[in-house]
Amino acid sequence: MADIIIVGGGPAGMTAALYALRNGKSVLVIEKNGFGGQITHSPKVENFPGTVSISGNELAEKMLDQILAQGAEIEFEAVTSVEDQGDVKVVRTEEGGVYEAPAVILATGVKHRMLGLPGEENLVGEGISFCAVCDGDFYAGKKVAVAGGGNSALQEAILLSEKCSEVVMLQDLDFFTGEKRLQEVLFAKPHVSAVTGCHLTALHTDAEGNFTGVQITKTATGETEEITADGLFVAIGLIPENEPFKALADLNAYGYFDTDEACTTRTPGVFVAGDCRSKAIRQVTTAASDGAVAALAACRYLDLR
Repeated sequence: MADIIIVGGGPAGMTAALYALRNGKSVLVIEKNGFGGQITHSPKVENFPGTVSISGNELAEKMLDQILAQGAEIEFEAVTSVEDQGDVKVVRTEEGGVYEAPAVILATGVKHRMLGLPGEENLVGEGISFCAVCDGDFYAGKKVAVAGGGNSALQEAILLSEKCSEVVMLQDLDFFTGEKRLQEVLFAKPHVSAVTGCHLTALHTDAEGNFTGVQITKTATGETEEITADGLFVAIGLIPENEPFKALADLNAYGYFDTDEACTTRTPGVFVAGDCRSKAIRQVTTAASDGAVAALAACRYLDLR
């Protein structure tokens, strides 16, 4: 039995593992896909302190190597439930695994809502991005499109408009749902335009597989139009995967763990960290911060039992 089980192997989960291990606790990290989470979608990370430039995959590998060197155990399984049995938490997986620990940290992350178009997965990090803060500099002086019409899309577009030669907003509704003030700031810029009432229906690449633009279809008429672009930023929402754990931790209206910077829950011995919790900023640095906070809280919980 480990002292702490961490569900999720993104930056939050791996930072939590590092801090717990360095506090003398045994740690099991259970990850269903691959270590690194959303950061692996970034071809370059240039906003992580102490690192001028590194790929998301390389950063994830370094974090994984670090916790393995400290003695972390890992399992590649999909967690389906965590049961609170008082002093012991029982973690069950889709593969039939059953693991026990007195403390659990849920660092389940989120996944970006995708467009569902052919070839999309292959273009993530190679023309399709989700974060203007992370990837906007790569498109400086270039034309980009932004899919979405809510606050997140508008904020992404405002950031991109400071760097890019042209920004084209693509919205499926006939109007933008984001705040009026954000719309005013964005559309006051002469190099920003919008197409509303349209759906993205195809992604275009050149002979070498490089992203070159999109096809849109007007909802009202069915007419199609080709829009060239060097990059596409998709901002149509995030999907937390916290439903299996709602018996342990409250969820807000959007499905995020409803907890604050303390990373605690209403269940003693259960903590949360990273993008899966309610927060204003979702970046690799804030995920790592949560991991440290949750791990130290878990260590205190174990020490005071």
